[in-house]
Amino acid sequence: MKVGCCGFAKARAKYFEHLALVEIQQTFYKPPRLETARRWRTEAPPSFEFALKAWQLITHEPSSPTYRKAKIEVKEPNRYGAFRPSEEVFAAWERTREIAEALEAKIVVFQCPASFRPTEEHKADVRAFFRSIGRGELTLAWEPRGPWGDDEVKGLCAELGLIHCVDPFQRQPVHGNLAYFRLHGRGGYRYRYNDEDLVTLLEWSRPYGETYCLFNNINMFEDAMRFREMIRNG
Repeated sequence: MKVGCCGFAKARAKYFEHLALVEIQQTFYKPPRLETARRWRTEAPPSFEFALKAWQLITHEPSSPTYRKAKIEVKEPNRYGAFRPSEEVFAAWERTREIAEALEAKIVVFQCPASFRPTEEHKADVRAFFRSIGRGELTLAWEPRGPWGDDEVKGLCAELGLIHCVDPFQRQPVHGNLAYFRLHGRGGYRYRYNDEDLVTLLEWSRPYGETYCLFNNINMFEDAMRFREMIRNG
């Protein structure tokens, strides 16, 4: 079982001392330079594992406030986001893949906004995107957050070789040979997980051959440390 945070919740040197996994968030907003990613890999212990979020140009439309946060302006909005089969979206994947390679990452997460609904157009674009990209040895995890039914998610994940990424306190995964849990806080980012929550998370994690647990709440570092100790103590 692997435990970490969505982003460096502490200074990198301290983080590396205590946890062995991180999910890079910067790659979602605007990917860092390759030299920066390579430096992170060099600074980390050899056994440390990086995962990362795919660039928002792939998953989110330019109307998303996350574009403004990243100071990204586009001239042709209808060519970005929602897995559109456009040159811009495929170029954003290549940039994401290059960073993953520099980090020696195993998993890339595609987090979709709730506005990405299960329309026929969206399903067709998801199929076109994942059938077209080169993924090498990467495992690709998809986190749909709109009103996608379990059968729809399971069918697309099985067809396209994806892991169903979830917050297990909101829904359980329906496909994948490993579990990738992103813990956003029960009811919101300010939530602090209690011991009962962590016991439940441990029980949900055990049936899988390999489980990634990434905390993404206000107390993420402390909660991750507590969960890691719970695992160690059996």
